Amino acid sequence: MHIIILGAPGSGKGTQSNFISNKLNLPIISTSKLLKIEVYKNSKNSKTISHSIKNGLLVSNQIVIKLIKKRLKEKDCKNGFILDGFPRTVEQADSIESASISIDIVILLQIQKKNLIKRLLGRKIHLKSGRIYHDIFSPPLQKNKDDITGEPLNKRIDDTLDVIEKRIQEYEKTTVPLIKYYEKKKKIYKINGELPIHNINKKIFNLFE
Repeated sequence: MHIIILGAPGSGKGTQSNFISNKLNLPIISTSKLLKIEVYKNSKNSKTISHSIKNGLLVSNQIVIKLIKKRLKEKDCKNGFILDGFPRTVEQADSIESASISIDIVILLQIQKKNLIKRLLGRKIHLKSGRIYHDIFSPPLQKNKDDITGEPLNKRIDDTLDVIEKRIQEYEKTTVPLIKYYEKKKKIYKINGELPIHNINKKIFNLFE
């Protein structure tokens, strides 16, 4: 199964992608993780990528599409995959089709802007694993420590109010046309992202059935 999870920053894409991945044994292809790896490797595009992330801007289509296509050629994607945070523009969606990559279902998590900001400001992550916590909604067992390793949790560099506002503006500008794109193809299903996590998960698996 080839799945796309869409939603604004903080809408719960990562959380729901993990549920799906664990149940269906599918790899999660996260653009944010791919971009972080590029920055870590200090590749030729690392400075450009880092500048975009810090300022809440989208990384160029050319860079993102190249990374995604390369990742989808790996063996673990043979039986399917989950695209988390990609595509973000109609151009990127067209690039998937032009590469003969079929998409079975697009899931859109919808949430109000004020609640997105509240979620993102309280978010903490475990850098090595990508596990996500929240000071209010999903706190760790020990304050600011990962439940499994006990290692420190960090805030993302882009989880500041100014950058969050920019990220949401970018999302609204680029993703509204993308939603219409998939509506025309009758592949998109909208779910209230403000429901409890397990309720959202149940609705997603009902779609698959």
